[in-house]
Amino acid sequence: MTDSPDLLALADELYALPLEEFTPARDAKAKELKAEKELAAAVKKLKKPSVAAWVVNLFVRREAAQVDQVIAVGQALRDAQEGMDGAELRALTKQRRQLTSAVTQQARALAKDEGVKVTQAVADQVEASLTAAMLDPECARAVRSGLLTAALSSTGVDSGDVAAAVALPEALGFAATPTSGEKPAPPELHVVPGDGDDAAARKREKAETALAAAQETVDETESALTEASQAAEELQARSLQLQSEIDELRRKLSELESSAEETDEELDEAEETRTEAAAAHSVAVKTRDAAQKALDKLS
Repeated sequence: MTDSPDLLALADELYALPLEEFTPARDAKAKELKAEKELAAAVKKLKKPSVAAWVVNLFVRREAAQVDQVIAVGQALRDAQEGMDGAELRALTKQRRQLTSAVTQQARALAKDEGVKVTQAVADQVEASLTAAMLDPECARAVRSGLLTAALSSTGVDSGDVAAAVALPEALGFAATPTSGEKPAPPELHVVPGDGDDAAARKREKAETALAAAQETVDETESALTEASQAAEELQARSLQLQSEIDELRRKLSELESSAEETDEELDEAEETRTEAAAAHSVAVKTRDAAQKALDKLS
């Protein structure tokens, strides 16, 4: 059996690479390890991540503290759900969605900085993976590994599905090596055991802490979202203005083409009239010359 720590370390390096470099780097590494046949074969079998999985892996390595916060908030919300009424649960669900949406935008921006365009469909898969990490501990372990090969689903996920979405079964429980842009890890959320009302109060306090942490993340991305929206609105207005100018130029071009056709028709008629006038003038000259000759003879 291949030494898992060695394989995990190699996988950790490969899955930290830019998406387009993964396959050639994996194949080169496998060739380099040809003396260790079993390890080389295991490396060669490492699956290239989907775009969504790569974006999640990138975010995990660049913003591990944010990911840990998402996972911690998810755990806190799951714990806090016990004993809450419908309105409170709906509020928690809304806050959870705001957090995953904000974090997805951050991941999308990181991918853009790396030259990878994230479509809305891919962004939806990224958000679904982060949501799954909040809802399910096994999904959280898969996301935190930074070794995803496929996006996760927020519903209907079992352990088998999660294991199939990571590069190696041993990835569950592994923490990806940070690359850059790390922030200090948020304080851990603790719950002191209690009974009856005290336990319920502590769960509520824990939920409030989780909501505050989620709101902080939302606030951090609000400014960037506002700027992006403003830029998009300005570009949209400019696009409409240019389209209006294009339509006006097309209208003027159509009028000029129509005028040109009319002028060409009038030119044809004028040339015909000129030809007829030239012919009449020629006849008149000849007639005059003949009359002059006749007069000269009489003289």
